[in-house]
Amino acid sequence: MGKTVYMFPGQGAQYIGMARDFYDRYNICKAVFDLASSVTGLDIPALCFEENEKIHITEYTQIAMLAAETAIYMAMEQAGLKPDYAAGLSLGEYGALIVSKALDPADAFRIIRKRGIFMQEAVPQGGAMAAVLGLGAQEIEAACAQTDGIVSVANYNCPGQIVITGEQDAVAAAGEACKAAGAKRVMPLKVSGPFHSKMLEGAGEKLAAELEQVPLRGIVIPYVSNVTADFVTDAAQVKGLLQKQVSSPVRWQQSVERLLAEGADEFVEIGPGHTLSGFVKKINRDAAVYHIEKPEDLEAYVNR
Repeated sequence: MGKTVYMFPGQGAQYIGMARDFYDRYNICKAVFDLASSVTGLDIPALCFEENEKIHITEYTQIAMLAAETAIYMAMEQAGLKPDYAAGLSLGEYGALIVSKALDPADAFRIIRKRGIFMQEAVPQGGAMAAVLGLGAQEIEAACAQTDGIVSVANYNCPGQIVITGEQDAVAAAGEACKAAGAKRVMPLKVSGPFHSKMLEGAGEKLAAELEQVPLRGIVIPYVSNVTADFVTDAAQVKGLLQKQVSSPVRWQQSVERLLAEGADEFVEIGPGHTLSGFVKKINRDAAVYHIEKPEDLEAYVNR
């Protein structure tokens, strides 16, 4: 028998109305949104379902995404579904932590709200990110290393797609160096800051102080860390890894490869968009990929 991975997307996939059908149909999903509202003091259903600009601002995006992802996951759990492993991209790693049972949803919501605020506050003027398409990791790392200023890899998404991050001028210069080295395209990303760069180390330190107050439980379902692209087996490692994650590269491709090596052959993306499903297919075209964003997706998955 193969192994199943639940995976949770990060910032950028959010949209007005995400998880609305689950909220309307399942009491447990409504309870998740109510919990997120009560621990953060925000109206999470309004943030997710009613027209607003806040949903695209980091400090609100993160809690909105995690609430939507957790609500869908809880409906899956209630249906008797259980994965072998979990993983998530950037803020999606908190979804994986909830699946692992190491982090209680209420604590996860409290922490992700603070994480969003700290990352928003830490965003300096002049930060940028860009996706580099069609160039190998070593060439991109070399281009960053040879560029003056702060620029580094933010995300190893899949073969042929790597994101760089840092100071605006340095990201632009490294992008030109990547083009000169043979990149097909370099696309500036619409983001509010240089995420996963050392410019966010201060946000990680603030997050670490908040994490000190959070109780962790034992890991029941193994999950893979963005920072190490390896399984976290000891809950004592979790807080340090979450601190580092804010300013370290997301090793998504390496994480998927680690899961595949462990026998994973079915990947279920939980939440808005198909981003991670696309990455997995580019990493291994033979993997079975499912995506659960609407109740109909859940029904189809249960009855597959």
